[in-house]
Amino acid sequence: MFKRLLIPGGALLVVAIGSMSSWSGRADRMATRLSGEAETALEAEGLSMVEATFANRYGSPSRHPILSGGEDLDDERRTRAAQLVKSVRGVGGVSWADGSVVADSGERAFEPLHCQEDVEGLLRTRTIRFQEASAALLPASRMLLDEVAAALEPCSGAIIAIIGHTDRSGDEDANIALSMDRARVVREALVRRGIPRASLRARGLGSSEPAERLTPEDPANRRIEFSVIRLEPLTPTPVDTPGPR
Repeated sequence: MFKRLLIPGGALLVVAIGSMSSWSGRADRMATRLSGEAETALEAEGLSMVEATFANRYGSPSRHPILSGGEDLDDERRTRAAQLVKSVRGVGGVSWADGSVVADSGERAFEPLHCQEDVEGLLRTRTIRFQEASAALLPASRMLLDEVAAALEPCSGAIIAIIGHTDRSGDEDANIALSMDRARVVREALVRRGIPRASLRARGLGSSEPAERLTPEDPANRRIEFSVIRLEPLTPTPVDTPGPR
């Protein structure tokens, strides 16, 4: 398990850039479609002063729009605007920039999936890394966790799963133990940054669940995943692909 694996850096970089470019293109097209359909729906009812922005706080495409404009509208028209945007196929939670209205409810903004997307935006080009064959975080990863904690803060009340994975090299019992140790380290780091311990669940799966399209032996399986959970688990975010196990 502790044998150092040498991976051609150029090959990994090409794969990573290709994957990110593909994802980014699909997300941009999704946001453009949703934005156009929301604009059409608003204009049809004389609410063109309202703008639906399909991006999260980091500028990444999102299906959870933030509404702005229409400050002079009464509550009924503001609610109607939110409902019109919500009715567009593929749109998730809808909120106003001031957090005052969510479509189809009187709740304040911020659903767990917003946090999921914010974390994905942070970790798309950076990874949480550990010392080789250790659960000790590298200094740069500690700074990154400051930002992760800030992104997760609005998810108060949700359950946040922290799942450790390894590749399939060495003894599997040791792999499971190491992946669990790393998940716990990340959990404790988030607790120190203000995320309630009761909201965090750490699990270690060893090499039992390789990443999609990777063989179990691929070092890129050495990773931590986050899932922000409400009623059902959402798409996990890989945050340690690849790095020393």
